[in-house]
Amino acid sequence: MGTFPTPSTNVAQVLGIDLGGTAIKLGCFGADGTCLKSLSIATPQPATPEAVVAVMAEAIAQLDPERAAIAIGVGTPGPADANGRIARVAINLSGWHDVPLADWLEAKTNRPTVIANDANCAGLGEAWLGAGRWYRNLILLTLGTGVGGAIILDGKLFVGHHGTAAELGLITLNPDGPPCNSGNQGSLEQYASVQAIRRRMGLEPNQLGKMALAGDPKALEFWQAYGKDLGAGLASLIYVLTPEAIIIGGGVSASADFFLPTVQAEIERRVLPSSRAGLQLLKAELGNQAGIVGAAKLAWQLVAANG
Repeated sequence: MGTFPTPSTNVAQVLGIDLGGTAIKLGCFGADGTCLKSLSIATPQPATPEAVVAVMAEAIAQLDPERAAIAIGVGTPGPADANGRIARVAINLSGWHDVPLADWLEAKTNRPTVIANDANCAGLGEAWLGAGRWYRNLILLTLGTGVGGAIILDGKLFVGHHGTAAELGLITLNPDGPPCNSGNQGSLEQYASVQAIRRRMGLEPNQLGKMALAGDPKALEFWQAYGKDLGAGLASLIYVLTPEAIIIGGGVSASADFFLPTVQAEIERRVLPSSRAGLQLLKAELGNQAGIVGAAKLAWQLVAANG
């Protein structure tokens, strides 16, 4: 970390935390998004809720010994409830089921805490300081092991009635396509994820990116087909949400130059001009910082809501 401007001292700050399967990243952020200091620690193994919360509380004390941060935001690898209190499930972490994470952290740190799904945090981060900072209404799509997403409407996360909205990778692309872990069939994830690329080509996305860069016709053809599928999936989302911008992140986005032109063409072919007027198709800018930035923004929104 440490790519942020040098902070001034004595500024109001919050803590943003990104809880992952292998690492827990923490950052203290000012109201303008300046990262004042940061820390990364290993996720305990097995990553039981109790072990994670204990380690997290220690890391918070280490990063912020003066207790300068006035609120805490946490991104978790799985759905949270609509109020940002409970981690319903956490993918790749053992024994997580309806964990009252916000309550536990508040009890240990004595500071108001809010949680959200990590893809939602990434979306909020990009909306605050990244590629989406000029827009109030946008979609983030993360193309990785799975396909995650976030919807920002009027500058705020849209999480739906139960907190589980914006599973953008699980929309149906092909009713007769490959089965999905979600129970769906032919979901966008089955065409756009790293797993889908491996299944289809027997190669890693970065290998196909290098091949395309070297002008390999098979790789170039693949990325065009990939862009077509992605564009078809995005067309459905555009008709429902008419965003100002769509931001593409995640590991596969490293090869975006090879598929975004096809995505754009497919959107133009499928979507009425009135539904895509002024639509911007952008690459994410914050990389693996997006999670802690978005978690910090969540904390600032909690501060604002509490007056």
